[in-house]
Amino acid sequence: MLRARDAMDRAYAQPLDVPALARIAHVSPSHFSRTFRATFGETPHRYLQRRRVERAMFLLRETGNSATDICFMVGFESPGTFSRTFHRIVGRSPREYRKGAVAADVPTCFTKAWTRPSA
Repeated sequence: MLRARDAMDRAYAQPLDVPALARIAHVSPSHFSRTFRATFGETPHRYLQRRRVERAMFLLRETGNSATDICFMVGFESPGTFSRTFHRIVGRSPREYRKGAVAADVPTCFTKAWTRPSA
């Protein structure tokens, strides 16, 4: 399970599916889904979405790229899905998040702790 999760952390922007992740973990897809959820408390799909949103949060704070560009950079296939998923996890739209981003003089470790998605 750790190998599969590490692969998701490394290649979050790539199209990853359960069968491919199950092969990395050397188990069947159904066993992988059940075990991943039991081990990490969320489904593989939800974990991957949360990782993508975490990366998008960083890019929104630290770059001037448009939300649409960031959407595709982190692995979402549509701006609508990106915006909807971002809002569901963070509680604000990407645009609202960027406007309210923490000032640059706050240490990164505090910013990460304060803005880490909870769901």
